[in-house]
Amino acid sequence: MKIGMVAASVSRSGGGIYEVVRRSALELHRRGSSVSVFGLGDENFAQDRDAWRPVPISVFRSRGYKPFSYAPDLLQALRSAAPDILHNHGLWMYPSVASFRWSRLTQRPYIVSTHGMLDPWAVKHSYWKKKIAGVIYEHRHIMNAACLHALCSAEADAIRRYGLTNPVCMIPCGVDLPVLGLRESTRQEKIFLFLGRIHPKKGLVNLLTAWKLLQRDGASAAHGWKLWIAGWDQGNHEADLYRWCAEQDLEFSVQFVGPKFGMEKDSVLRSADAFVLPSVSEGLPVSVLEAWAYRLPVAMTTHCNLPQGFVVGAAVRIDTTAPSIARGLLDVMAMTDEERSAMGMRGRQLVEQQFSWASYAEQMHSVYSWMNRSEARPGCVSLV
Repeated sequence: MKIGMVAASVSRSGGGIYEVVRRSALELHRRGSSVSVFGLGDENFAQDRDAWRPVPISVFRSRGYKPFSYAPDLLQALRSAAPDILHNHGLWMYPSVASFRWSRLTQRPYIVSTHGMLDPWAVKHSYWKKKIAGVIYEHRHIMNAACLHALCSAEADAIRRYGLTNPVCMIPCGVDLPVLGLRESTRQEKIFLFLGRIHPKKGLVNLLTAWKLLQRDGASAAHGWKLWIAGWDQGNHEADLYRWCAEQDLEFSVQFVGPKFGMEKDSVLRSADAFVLPSVSEGLPVSVLEAWAYRLPVAMTTHCNLPQGFVVGAAVRIDTTAPSIARGLLDVMAMTDEERSAMGMRGRQLVEQQFSWASYAEQMHSVYSWMNRSEARPGCVSLV
């Protein structure tokens, strides 16, 4: 069985989606599947091309309106590659059009991973653009998918609330486990880390407001802590945040450390003492799984769709408001080093047990085989 994967971004520009596509393709290839990847080129692909080896990857130049990313050569490439199954990671861009047309021309099925893009907050963001895109092409694309992929139960519910009746498979993504030694404690300061896309849905305005509340109230537990914001900017949101920090005299305790990938990301995760994600909308955030893999205690919202973290005591629950975020940060800061270490270890154990790439690839291959009519419907696929 030949599997094709298509995504708008096949470089670090795609954030967590890029990691899901890349690691799932590599794991399926390792298991013996024939996998080819197709994507749109961007300024970071040259740096990341080697990360796909030995999976073959084809990249196409887009034209015209950038948010749509029309790539006229993509459809012909899909037809020439002739996969038995096509897996489209994402919505609202030209790959949706190409996937639907490829299926109509070849009479072969495709699956769509929505990656949180049908979450109510995500749908309301740029609402009218998505409304128009839906009428023109996107509704046709997702309604005709042989299966939709949800990363968690909340995303599966969002798919149903959107009005879609397709079969839905629920398979969480995985995360790589770094080899870790004993944490060094020679630094005077402690680091609370945010790592991810710098975008309004991540709740960073309220995170900074919460940080200001802690500084204003002089919380003793917050003494000696710094907030690192690591990530890649989208829509010039970082400049707005940086300007706000300057106005609030937070420049000493808040540092924007830029995008981190590869060894730089490894270094920043090893340097941190805790992790925070105050998002208002997520699919299944790879950044939280990575933080747990590095044994970091986490403060996160329920919108991160990882309730297991609260159940096992690997995370502190916050909501999206600044006061709640401040309370959550303070709870983590007030812990002893041993308590934070124990919380982080519970997160590491959770990732080891439930979020492996081997499990993801095995389940996804069973879905592909069912779509290809070579196996019975797997248990991870729901028809209602």
